[in-house]
Amino acid sequence: MLANRLRKRQRHLQKWARRQDVACYRLYERDIPEYPAIIDWYDGAVVVWLYGRARDETAVQQAEWRAHTLAEIQTGLEVDASQIFVKERARQQGLESQYERLAQTGHTRLVREQGLIFEVNLSDYLDSGLFLDHRQTRALVRERAAGKRVLNLFAYTGSFTVYAAHGRAQTTTTVDLSQTYSEWAARNLAHNGFAAGWQHRLVTADCLQYLANAAARGEQYDLIICDPPTFSNSKRMRQASFAVDRDHPALIQDCLRLLAPNGELFFSTNARRFKLSPTAIPPSITCTELTPQTIPEDFHNKQIHRCWLLQKVG
Repeated sequence: MLANRLRKRQRHLQKWARRQDVACYRLYERDIPEYPAIIDWYDGAVVVWLYGRARDETAVQQAEWRAHTLAEIQTGLEVDASQIFVKERARQQGLESQYERLAQTGHTRLVREQGLIFEVNLSDYLDSGLFLDHRQTRALVRERAAGKRVLNLFAYTGSFTVYAAHGRAQTTTTVDLSQTYSEWAARNLAHNGFAAGWQHRLVTADCLQYLANAAARGEQYDLIICDPPTFSNSKRMRQASFAVDRDHPALIQDCLRLLAPNGELFFSTNARRFKLSPTAIPPSITCTELTPQTIPEDFHNKQIHRCWLLQKVG
């Protein structure tokens, strides 16, 4: 069943991907109950996230199912075992587990997306370095970036920053807690002909602390991207923990303090049961949900994220 599903999806998506100029896309997301997995295509390589099945399943049964699933993937996509990168994914994982280094094998490659180049690591982390579900959101940022001062918070490997730079942003500021990902963002900028420096500033810092310090300095931005983790309890943060359900009103208001007149804030989250609090949006702010237009065609799961555009009318 899985091999047939993958074969049909690949036949359809290969044509679509050429038209869209993308080399990475989602092939499968737990479509068949017997195969609880997520499968993404990365320009000839396959990244597979395996989820647990029945709780009473024995270790032998798990190993047999794993081997059977990988064999189906090889058959359906006509790839060798060496082209498949397998990760185990628990149902609940926070920021620390998501960004924790899992291996040191260094299977990296450059992939294209909508005219740009990004570095992905297929082996060493839970995620590859490029969140495919925000492909359309990145395109929207590029369309709006010309002449703007752009702030990218919780920036991960800086893909939003690269799109903003390509869209002729006046300046970009990219903030992430991890030095590893700040350096990765610098490489992504370089892959596309941009240099980290005064025009494209990279800041390794707690985003919540950065917002407070930037407000004290009187900084203003015309375009802000804020895609926070669902949960984080990193010891490097100024507060004990961050939970987007609980803390998003304060986070959004801190962003709005830095937003210039007529500025725009993209706010998104992958929290499945998230509800935007009315207290998060002041009466002077226009708020529009963009989720339907930011979910890419290759994602059957239309709840993979939610996204809003907040506009400060000058």
